[in-house]
Amino acid sequence: MAATGDRRTESGIEVKPVYTAADAPRELEPPGEFPFTRGPYPDMYRGRPWTIRQYAGFASAEESNARYRYLLDRGQTGLSIAFDLPTQLGYDSDDPRALGEVGRTGVAIDSIADMEILLAGIPLGEVSTSMTINAPASLLLLLYELVAEEQGVAPDALRGTVQNDILKEYIARGNYIFPPRPSMRLTTDLFAYCAERIPGWNTISISGYHIREAGSTAVQELAFTLANGIAYCDAAVEAGLSPDEFGARLSFFFNAHNHFFQEVAKFRAARRLWARIMRERFGATNPRALALRFHAQTGGSTLTAQQPENNVVRVAIQALSAVAGGAQSLHTNGYDEALALPTEHAAHVALRTQQILAAEAGTTDTADPLGGSYFVEALTDELEARARELIERVEDAGGAVAAVESGFVQEEIERAAFEYQQQVEAGERVIVGVNAFKEQSAERIELLRIDPAAERRQLERTARLRAERNAEEAATAIAAVREAARGETNMLPPMREALRARCTVGEICESLREEWGMYDSQRRPS
Repeated sequence: MAATGDRRTESGIEVKPVYTAADAPRELEPPGEFPFTRGPYPDMYRGRPWTIRQYAGFASAEESNARYRYLLDRGQTGLSIAFDLPTQLGYDSDDPRALGEVGRTGVAIDSIADMEILLAGIPLGEVSTSMTINAPASLLLLLYELVAEEQGVAPDALRGTVQNDILKEYIARGNYIFPPRPSMRLTTDLFAYCAERIPGWNTISISGYHIREAGSTAVQELAFTLANGIAYCDAAVEAGLSPDEFGARLSFFFNAHNHFFQEVAKFRAARRLWARIMRERFGATNPRALALRFHAQTGGSTLTAQQPENNVVRVAIQALSAVAGGAQSLHTNGYDEALALPTEHAAHVALRTQQILAAEAGTTDTADPLGGSYFVEALTDELEARARELIERVEDAGGAVAAVESGFVQEEIERAAFEYQQQVEAGERVIVGVNAFKEQSAERIELLRIDPAAERRQLERTARLRAERNAEEAATAIAAVREAARGETNMLPPMREALRARCTVGEICESLREEWGMYDSQRRPS
C-alpha cells in the first residue's frame, strides 16, 4: 500500500475508501461449481484440508533425508524437494561448472544412488511429494519412480507433482538448458508418460511464483502464468492428448505476497479465468480439468535481511491469504531466508505457523470465507479483467513461447520491477525495517552453514557409481537416449532405462545438449 497520496496496489488498482454493493453486483456461484471462483471443492477444507508441504533440501541426500523426516515427524503432510543449482541445470556434482554450488540451494542429486538415500525410510506409497525441478524434470521423476519400484510401490500408487514448467525459467528464473521447442517436447512427453504409467501424478505445476519473485505485479503473475498454461495445453493437444485427461493433472503454483486482499482476489480470479479458458478454448468438460488447483508459497522476495524476525509476521499474513484464497497446498518460508537457507529452528516456526492457521484460526470452518466481501469481489473482477487483457496481448505476440523468445514478457516484468524499486527508494511504499522504522543495530540470528564434508561425500558417491556400474550397459543406454532425441518417440522410456543402468543426470543432459543445443537468452530477437 502506498504510504502517501492515493491508495493503489502494486498492480495499479486504485483502492477506494469504502466499497458497497454497487462495486460487486455479480451473483456468486457455490464453491465447487463452474467457474470455481469460490474454490474447486464444495466444502473446501472441511472435506480436504490443504497439504502442509514445507519446501526443503540442502547439502547431500543424507542431510536432506534427515530434514524431511524431522518435518514429517512434526506433522508435515507432504514432501517438497528443493534441488541444488547444478542438478537444476543438468550438471553432475563433479562437473567443473558445479564447483562451489553443490548442495548450496537444495539437495544434490546425480543418480539413483542419491535418490535412494534421499528417500530412505519414507513410504512413497503413503506420502505426496512435490519436486521443484524443470529442465531435467523428467529425469528426477523417473528416479523417483525407480526408487518407488525398489520399495515395491507400483507407479499407479504414486502421488505428487513435478514442476516441469520450463517457460517460466526463460521468463524469470534462468534455470533452463535446452531451447524452448525441445524443452516443450520434454514437457508433453512427461504428460503422456504419466497418463500411461503414473496416472495419479500432477504432471506440471505452472508457476507464477517465480514470475512474481522477478518483480512482476499481481496482474502480470496471473496473466503470464495462465498464458504459459495455454501454451502447454496447445502443445499437449498438438501431441494428440485429450484436454479432459491431461487437464485434470495440471496444477498451478502462485506467490502469496504482501497485499492480503489483493492476493485473496488473485487466487479467486485465477480459478475463474482458467475455468473459462479450458471450456471456451479447449472444449474441456471434465470438472477436474476446469477447476484450477494450486500450491502457494509465501513471498521470498518480501523477506528482509533487516529485522528478520519481522518476517514471521509477513509469512503468517501471506499464508493466511493463500488459505483464504483456497490453496490446495502451502509452503511457509523461514524467517531467516533473506540471509541463508532456513535453519531447523526457522523451518520449525514456519511449520507451526501453518498448523496454528489450520487448528486455531478457524480457517477450515467454511469455504471461501471472504466471498461476498464488496472489496474482495471488486478486486477479483478487476484482476480478472486486467489479466485477461494482458493474456490477449501475449496471444497477439504469437502466444507464450513466441512472447518469451521475443523478450516481450521479460521486458514487461523488468519494467514493473524497476517501477516498484523506485517507489521503495522514494519512500512511496513502506518496507518496515528497510525504509521506515529502522533500528540502529542489526539483529543477530543463527544461520545455516553447509558442511563442506557433504560436497566431498557427494563427489565420492558419484565417482563410485561410475566405477562400479556396467560401462557397456551405460554406453548403450545413452546411445538410445540420443537416438530418441533425433526422432519423435517419447523420451522418457529410454531415459528411464539409462537411469536404471546407473547413468547420471549430467551424462544424460549432456547427450541432449549435444543433440539439441543450449538456449542463450542473449541471442533472442531484438
